[in-house]
Amino acid sequence: MAEGLIDRVVKIKRCAAVVKGGRRFSFAAMVVVGDGNGKCGWGYGKANEVPPSVQKAQKQASRSMIDVPLVEGSIPHQVWGRYGAAKVVLVPAGAGTGIIAGQAVRAVCEAAGIHDILTKSYGTNNPVTLVKATVDAMSKLRTREQVAALRGLTPEDLMV
Repeated sequence: MAEGLIDRVVKIKRCAAVVKGGRRFSFAAMVVVGDGNGKCGWGYGKANEVPPSVQKAQKQASRSMIDVPLVEGSIPHQVWGRYGAAKVVLVPAGAGTGIIAGQAVRAVCEAAGIHDILTKSYGTNNPVTLVKATVDAMSKLRTREQVAALRGLTPEDLMV
């Protein structure tokens, strides 16, 4: 994995296959990786032992990183993310609030470098789908400048 990246193991699952001599176990790992400065991604790796599955997940996560726009340690606007039964709402917060989130959503926010945010998850409490829903929400974030450029305006034209 590249230097300077923050990685968090969100979930390790153990899977058993029943074979002639008993049970054969394999492991799946969900890892979130970010640079702490507006980039984050998630990865899912499977192997017969835990360390190789975590390494595979880290490799996949570093490849799938997305850009997250940050405004003064928070996000530019409220946004909803969804994946399967998981729904996550991310709300910008004032300085000093901290990260108000559950374990899975908190891992993504910390990896992306967000310091102040309010979150709420609906639907399921499965950490794998919550991470995917959070990354979906973060991919929908846009700054005022990005919205103005898409509309062919200047950022001052968006002020009401």
